[in-house]
Amino acid sequence: MTLRSLVLGACALALAAAAPAIAQSTAATVAAAPPAAAAQDAKKLDCTSKDAASPRPKVVFQVNRAEDAPLILRFVANYLRSEPEAEVTVVGYASGIDFMLKDARTADGSLYAAQVNRLLDMGVAFRVCNNTLKARNASTDVVLANVGVVQSAVNEIVRLQTQEGYSYFRH
Repeated sequence: MTLRSLVLGACALALAAAAPAIAQSTAATVAAAPPAAAAQDAKKLDCTSKDAASPRPKVVFQVNRAEDAPLILRFVANYLRSEPEAEVTVVGYASGIDFMLKDARTADGSLYAAQVNRLLDMGVAFRVCNNTLKARNASTDVVLANVGVVQSAVNEIVRLQTQEGYSYFRH
């Protein structure tokens, strides 16, 4: 028997011996807490948004690199095949907005607009970061029709998670 197994065995015995006392102490503390305090403690532990209980899943997909756009678009299409009622939003910033710009082309030369429009028809929302556009000295005119522009992609992602109950996906 090694020293490590002796130490682990001793720790396990100590925990087993202390468990009833810890449980009794915890039960006494919870029982002694006023109902309002117990409810407040329970609320502190609840980290889900009221919108997260929605029967329709909600997912925000982040794109911040141009080379990830084909993969993210495929992920979104595959996800919607499994969850056709889901609410999906794609938020891009940095070079991750490139595929949402007019005349943007895939590696095979076809327009990204066709893929984006197919997903828009399926209810997917696309959002471009205006901070990225400003950094490029570009106007919102360069963005595909029906693609939204938000002031800040980071703020939009956080808002969707904290206020709208969206889950977050980043590749």
